[in-house]
Amino acid sequence: MALYGSTYALSQLAGPLLLGVIGTEADYGFWIGVVLLVGSPFLLLGRTGAPSTESCNVTLADLSGFCRGMPAIAWAVALFAAFEALILTLLPLYCIRHGFTPQIALIMVSVVVVGDALLQLPIGMLADRISRRAMFTGCAALLLISSLLVPLLIDTALIWPLWTVFGASAGGLFTLSLILIGERYRDDLLVRANAHVAQLWGIGCLLGPLIAGAGSQWVSGEALPLMMAAGAFGLLMLIRRRGAFGDSQAARA
Repeated sequence: MALYGSTYALSQLAGPLLLGVIGTEADYGFWIGVVLLVGSPFLLLGRTGAPSTESCNVTLADLSGFCRGMPAIAWAVALFAAFEALILTLLPLYCIRHGFTPQIALIMVSVVVVGDALLQLPIGMLADRISRRAMFTGCAALLLISSLLVPLLIDTALIWPLWTVFGASAGGLFTLSLILIGERYRDDLLVRANAHVAQLWGIGCLLGPLIAGAGSQWVSGEALPLMMAAGAFGLLMLIRRRGAFGDSQAARA
């Protein structure tokens, strides 16, 4: 799971780095993205190894049941999805608003993603040795603290290591969520759970930028980090509830 998280984060890093190299004046980045989207499916031709499962439908009622059964996991998945969408869309604008050039803003986005990518393997290794629930709580606490520190340190050199912690703590929540889901579900139920993760991902990606963008426009220019802090605080409150991670087997260790 940690290797998957690192690979996913590194693939996202390619976008800002590519724009940093080719620039944003022309539309070369758009056409490179089109070529990758069209060409990537051909890499799967002739590949095998996907698990076989019975066909199933996943409804919003099923999603509601999943959220009630593992509320902390559901919240964390949606929060990380919102985080990913915000980092790729609004964080560059946030940095530019604070006086950074577009190039530096893209580098800051890259640092956040690097923090996410490089620290997922250590997080995954620790998750095999110590309490996963404690690590989950620690990542939520680090995300809360780092989010609150962003507005205070944005104009100092300390913002660079802070971006790393910011990305790693959010990414750790997603990696640990997948691990905890894998502990509880097997076979077709695991496929259904993965479908619920995809649903929550879509919800987070949709609502995150909308809420942060509206907040930046009408409430505060610091809406992006404050929204992440609020989400992390809500997650910490959920963790305190009994059954936040599902049954005792899912929350063990």
